[in-house]
Amino acid sequence: MTAHSNAPTTLTPSQPQAQPQPAAGAETSAGTGNKIRVATIWLDGCSGCHMSFLDMDERLVDLAQQIDIVYSPLVDTKTLPDRVDVGIIEGSISNEEDLHKAKLFREHCTLLISLGDCAVNGNVPAMRNPFKLESVYERAYLENVNVNQQIPSVGVPALLKTVLPVHAVVTIDVFVPGCPPNADVIHSVLSELIAGRTPEPLSQTRFGA
Repeated sequence: MTAHSNAPTTLTPSQPQAQPQPAAGAETSAGTGNKIRVATIWLDGCSGCHMSFLDMDERLVDLAQQIDIVYSPLVDTKTLPDRVDVGIIEGSISNEEDLHKAKLFREHCTLLISLGDCAVNGNVPAMRNPFKLESVYERAYLENVNVNQQIPSVGVPALLKTVLPVHAVVTIDVFVPGCPPNADVIHSVLSELIAGRTPEPLSQTRFGA
């Protein structure tokens, strides 16, 4: 398993009066005026964390002057860019597609945030973990279905044997618990990163908050 990385968890300016830029190694020109590139995704979750993101309301207008959302369920872009400064993952790792997407985000993102309890500890999706996978399939597709009872094998990602938090499969730089974390917490984390400081979300939120 992996958890924290040894990489910096701040986006630091290249000089005191320069625009913020990502940690060393990021392929971005934020220091020359370009915005910090942010990507978000939700895996096995309810999208509540993304709703909290939108709940920042008018603060999104101010953030839009400093960040560019280059990939997200909230925007039209369908392809993850080669390099992203900050990646935000909502939801747990429950199937093969989740696993693939989490690894893709880790590969393309300089700094990766685990957002919400499902991402941080598995939360509600992990409630199936005490049961055998076969029993989960049977309960969902046979016992609770009255018409066309069948376990799908085409077009549906295969479930993993157990649901995993994101840090079980990729290295995470910042953990933001909460179900969901509120808009103030998300705004604070992004603002601290933009300012070149290390965010401390546990001082503002907790599991189940």
